[in-house]
Amino acid sequence: MNFNKIRSFCRTFRIILGLALIVTGVITGIYWFYLGIIPLLAGALNFCPLCIISKKCDLPEQK
Repeated sequence: MNFNKIRSFCRTFRIILGLALIVTGVITGIYWFYLGIIPLLAGALNFCPLCIISKKCDLPEQK
């Protein structure tokens, strides 16, 4: 089973979202924003933990 399947747009979006949340946490001092590490790691590692659960964001297999 290959879970290494995120669309390139989603990957870029997750990295930007993760960085934005972390920066917001640094600026405001609210520690909840440090949870931005989750989408940042998901984008950087090209891995989607929700894909394992939902099985809806898989790309079609290449032949």
